[in-house]
Amino acid sequence: MKKPSFACTGCGAKYSKWTGRCESCGEWNSIEEEAALSASGPAKKTLGAKRGQAITLTGLDTKAAPLDRAQSGIGEFDRVLGGGLVPASAVLVGGDPGIGKSTLLLQATAAFANRGLGTVYISGEEATSQIGMRAKRLDLETAPVQLASESNLRDILTTLEKIKPDVVVIDSIQTMWVDHVDSAPGSVSQVRAVAHELVTFAKRRGVAVILVGHVTKEGQIAGPRVVEHMVDTVVYFEGERGHQFRILRAVKNRFGPADEIGVFEMTGKGLAEVTNPSALFLSERDQPAPGSAVFAGIEGTRPVLVEIQALVAQSPLGTPRRTVVGWDSGRLSMVLAVLDARCGVSFAGMDVYLNIAGGIRINEPAADLAVAAALLSAREDIALPRDAVLFGELSLSGALRPAAQAESRIKEAEKLGFSAAFTPKGTKGHASATFAVKTLSDLAEFIVEVFAQQKA
Repeated sequence: MKKPSFACTGCGAKYSKWTGRCESCGEWNSIEEEAALSASGPAKKTLGAKRGQAITLTGLDTKAAPLDRAQSGIGEFDRVLGGGLVPASAVLVGGDPGIGKSTLLLQATAAFANRGLGTVYISGEEATSQIGMRAKRLDLETAPVQLASESNLRDILTTLEKIKPDVVVIDSIQTMWVDHVDSAPGSVSQVRAVAHELVTFAKRRGVAVILVGHVTKEGQIAGPRVVEHMVDTVVYFEGERGHQFRILRAVKNRFGPADEIGVFEMTGKGLAEVTNPSALFLSERDQPAPGSAVFAGIEGTRPVLVEIQALVAQSPLGTPRRTVVGWDSGRLSMVLAVLDARCGVSFAGMDVYLNIAGGIRINEPAADLAVAAALLSAREDIALPRDAVLFGELSLSGALRPAAQAESRIKEAEKLGFSAAFTPKGTKGHASATFAVKTLSDLAEFIVEVFAQQKA
C-alpha cells in the first residue's frame, strides 16, 4: 500500500507526515494529505523498451513567425500582457478579495467579444444571473459573451471542445475540481491537476485561457508554486482599500516585459484606464511642503513620477516608530543608518513615517535618494525645490550609484513641467535648455547642495 503524502496548501512543500507548521513558508495548519493524481494502479518505473517517435530539432537561427496577438482595446490591459493576448497562452491573475479581478476580466472578455473573438466566461463562484447583474451595471449586457456557472472540469472541457472558443476565463481555479483526484476543491492536488489540464487544453487547441487565482494573506497566489511555472504569464491586481486606483502588474511574461504595470481607476461604471499615471500619483505642488520629494521611477518599460512623503517627529516612546507604506521597511532602516553613520544626521529618538502617495508600491533601489531627501526635508523642516525630481541608488558607504534608463526618467519629468533633476554621477541623461541635470557623487554632497544653502 502506498504511503500517504502531505503538502502545504500555501507553498506546496511536501512532507511524509502531518505537521502543524510548514517549515518552508511558516504557515500554521496548512498541511493537508495529498491524494495520488491517478487511482489507476501503480505506475511503471520505466518507459520500457518500446520506442517513441523522433522529435524535430531546430537551430537557434530558426525564423519564427511573429506572434498573432489579440487586442482587447483596453490599452492598459494589453500593455501588461506585452501588447495583447497570445493564442494558446495561459494567464494567471491574482489579487486580494474584492479588489476587482472579476470586474476587470468581465470588461476584458466583453472587449474581446465585441472585436469578434469567441469568448467564454466560466465562474465557479457566482451564478450566471449574478454575472449578468454586474454586466448590466457596467453597460456590458449587449456583449456576445457566453456565460456558465460550473466547477466540474470534465464537463467544462467537454463543452469547450465542442464550441471551440478563442478566449476562456476560469474564475477561479480554486473552485474547479477533477473527478479522478480524491480531494476537495482548492487542495494542492486539485489545483495542480486543474492547472495542468487547462494549460494542456490551451496548448492543444490554441485557446487563450485566463485563470483567476486566490491569494494567501501574504499576497502570494494560493496553491502549489508549480502552477505559476506552468502558465505563460502571471499578473497581480493590486490596490489599497482607501484608494480608487488599481494597478495590474506582470511578474512573469513569456511574451513581453515583466514588471510592466497598467493603471486603472475604480468608478461606478467599472475600471477606467489611467493613461497618465505620473499625473495621478503627484499631488498639487503649487506650494512646496517639507517632507515631500518626487521620485522619477521606472515600472516595466514606463517611466512614472511618484511623490514620496515623510514625517519626522520627536517620539514619546522608548523605541521610536518606523512606519512605511508602499516601500520596503528594511530599506528604510538602511537609509536611516547611512544618514547617521556617513552624514552625521541622526534620527534617534524620532518617529519616522514614510508613505508613497497614490497607493502604488515602489521596489526600485533607485528610490533611495528620493527617500533620503524626503527624510532630511522633514527633519530639517525645509522644503525641497518644487520643480526637481530625484533618483539614484544609495550604497552603504554613502556614495550614489547611477540608475538604469535615466533618459526616460528625465524626459518624463520634463514632459510634466519639472525643470531639474538630482542624479548620481555617471548618469547618462542629458540636460537641455529647459532642464538642468545636477550630478552628485555621494549623499553628503547632496546635503550641502540642497540644505546647507537654504539654511544659510
